Amino acid sequence: MVEKVMKKILVGIVDDSALVRQVMGQIIQNNPEFELLFTALDPIFAMDRMKQAWPDVIILDVEMPRMDGISFLKKIMSERPTPVIICSTLTQEKSELSMEALSAGAVEVVAKPLVGIKNFLDDSVIKFTEAIRTAASANVNYSLKLSRMESSNKTKPTQKNFITTDKVIAIGTSAGGTIALEYVLSRVDRDCPGIIAVQHMPEKFTKAYASRLNQVSQMDVKEAEHGDRVIPGTVLIAPGSFHMSLVKSGAQYRVEVKDGPLVSRHRPSVDVLFRSVAKSAGENAIGIIMTGMGDDGANGLLEMKQSGAITYAQNEESCVVFGMPKEAIKRGAVDKILPLDDIPHIINRFK
Repeated sequence: MVEKVMKKILVGIVDDSALVRQVMGQIIQNNPEFELLFTALDPIFAMDRMKQAWPDVIILDVEMPRMDGISFLKKIMSERPTPVIICSTLTQEKSELSMEALSAGAVEVVAKPLVGIKNFLDDSVIKFTEAIRTAASANVNYSLKLSRMESSNKTKPTQKNFITTDKVIAIGTSAGGTIALEYVLSRVDRDCPGIIAVQHMPEKFTKAYASRLNQVSQMDVKEAEHGDRVIPGTVLIAPGSFHMSLVKSGAQYRVEVKDGPLVSRHRPSVDVLFRSVAKSAGENAIGIIMTGMGDDGANGLLEMKQSGAITYAQNEESCVVFGMPKEAIKRGAVDKILPLDDIPHIINRFK
C-alpha cells in the first residue's frame, strides 16, 4: 500500500530585516508541514522569485525599500489572490497601515516588537505556525469580495442620550473577521442595542481597527475601556491582550477589561465574553460567532444558548475560515446558521 504524501504549505517571506528572515525561515524549515520557498528583502526581489514558483502563503512586512507592503499586497490580490500574513511592528502608525492591509485582503496580522525581535520570534513558534495554517486554509477570494463591497458612508446622526437597554449583542470572530465585522457594522441601524465584540488582534491594533469601524458604522465604535457602559448605538471592541466581560450593575450593563491568562489560546477570548453575557444577560442577548480559526467561543456560545440567548453562526460559504463556527455547530451551540449577508438584518430586528 502506497502511503499518501501530504502536500507541504509553501511559504514566502518578504521582510527587509535579515534577522526576521533568518529566524522566521528557521521556524518554517523546522516544521514538516511547511516548505520555505524563498525569503526576500523587498517586494521587487519577491516578485522575481515568484516568477519561478508561487507560494501558498506570504508573510509580509509593511514598510520596505523600493516598494511598500501595501502596494505589493494590492498587486498580488489583483493578479493572483494569495493568503497573506502581515508581520508588523507595534506602533500606532504601523497599526493603521495594517488595517489598510486587512482591508486590501490580508488574512491575518501578527505583531512584532520594536526591540527583542529574535527572542519574540523564538517564543512565538506556535503563534506563527497557527497563523500560517489559518492563512493556507483561508477563502481569500471571498475576503476580497467583501473588501471590494462599498461600505455605507452616511453621515453619523447627532449623538443622543440613550436610556439603558436590557438587550445586548455579543459577537466573536478571528481570521477573516476584520472585513466581515466591518461589513456587518456598516449595515446596522443607529438605534441597535449595544454591541460588544471580540476580534482576535494584537495589542495596539484594536484601537486603529475600532477607529476604522467608527468611520463606516452609523453606531459609535470604540476600543473598550474598563467600566464603559453598553448602551444602544454603541459598539465596544475588546482591546488586544485583554479579556473583556459583560457585567450588570443595577439596571446598567458595563464591561470589565482585565488582564489574565490565555483562554482557548487567546486574549481577548470569545469564550470569556460569551460566558459573561450568558451570566449577566441570559435571554436578553444574542450571540453571533463568525469566521475564524480554532474553537474559541464554541463553549461560551453553548452557555449563552443554555441561558436562553438566541445564537447564530456564520455559514461556511461566507467564511474566510470556517473553524470557529464549525466547532460551535458541532457542540450544539447554534440555533441558526446564516450567511454573512443576513447577520445585519438579524441585529437590526433585535430591538
